[in-house]
Formats: sequence, C-alpha cells, structure tokens
Amino acid sequence: MAQVPWRMKGQWIENCSCLSLCPCNTIGYPAPNKFCEGLAGMNITEGNYGNVTLDGLRWVAVFHSPGALHEGDGEMQPYIDVKASEAQRNALLQILSGQEGGPLFQILAAMTKTFHEPQFVPIEWEFDKERRRARLASPGVFATVSEPLRIPATGQEQRIRVQLPEGFMWKEAELANASFMWSGGKVKIKQSNTHSALAEVEHTPTGLV
Repeated sequence: MAQVPWRMKGQWIENCSCLSLCPCNTIGYPAPNKFCEGLAGMNITEGNYGNVTLDGLRWVAVFHSPGALHEGDGEMQPYIDVKASEAQRNALLQILSGQEGGPLFQILAAMTKTFHEPQFVPIEWEFDKERRRARLASPGVFATVSEPLRIPATGQEQRIRVQLPEGFMWKEAELANASFMWSGGKVKIKQSNTHSALAEVEHTPTGLV
C-alpha cells in the first residue's frame, strides 16, 4: 500500500525494439529479437505526490531486457525533467521505484536487476495522438520519433487503435512506427522502424484509472 497518495495524468509514449504492437503485450515474448529495449516516458499534465505538485513535468525510462520482460535481469536508467525541484525529483523517483505502489512501477522494479543513476536533463516533448506523431528527446542523451504506420502496397497511412482492458501501462493506444530511437547513456540503444504506442493515461497507487 502506498505511503503517500499520488497521481500522474498525461501523455504516454512507449517505443521499443519489437514489431508493431509489441508481442510482449500479447504472447509475452519479444520479437523479432530475443531482447526488448526502448524508451517509455510521460508528460504529466496533472499530478501530485502528497502536497508536491507534478504538473508540467516529464520523465523517461530507458530500458533493456535480454529476454522476455517477465524473466527479469533487465537494466534501466531514469531521466527526470531538469525543471523539477528537489522535492519534485524525489517524488518522481519514489513513484518510479515502485515503493509507493502502482502496478506498472512495481512490475518495472521487479523485472529490473540494474538501476542506473537517475539523470536530470531537459526533455523535449511533441505529441499528437490523433495524428500518430510524436517526438521525445534530450539533446545528446536520447531521441525517438513516432510516425504513422503505412500500408506497404500504397504508402497510405494506416490507423490501428488497440485496447488492453486489463493493461497496466495503458488501456487504449494508437499504434505508430518508431522511425528512429537512440540512447547514448548507460543503456545504449539504436533502433529504427519498430513499435510505438501513444496513449493518454492516469496512474495511481492502485493502477490505471
């Protein structure tokens, strides 16, 4: 049970090295690689940790799992918005650690063997869920771009909306193509044309609203 009441509502970007839809969400195992790596982040439009407001802050987790996520042995590096005050930084790190509840963050903590030191960096965020376009970046640190999926035969934009009623990251998302994904930190990534999901979420200690 969470010791401090908290809430994070906002925009969600999840880009990883898997095929579109990310089979980790369906059969539980990554493809086409045996590993899964990527970036997940949130732009908090409304949020708090007790009396500490989290409105307008962003965070990103860069991760790598050598096999299926549930098999553990993964590594992760958190990045927190440089604009955050010391109290806000501590609040976000407490939430991300899973120590304050929230199924997503408790699961992430359980599957991660190595947590690298958090970094406090400027985080650029562009997000248009309806058009399936997004950009997430911190200059010289990480970057990823999401664009619409396209029908190979015609080049026409393809729209795919997915629902996961029991999902712990999101309940409904627009699928996109992660045309580019790179991280130069402790968890290094270089991928192109892989899975992207764009969603609007509200996380609490007891799960998604």
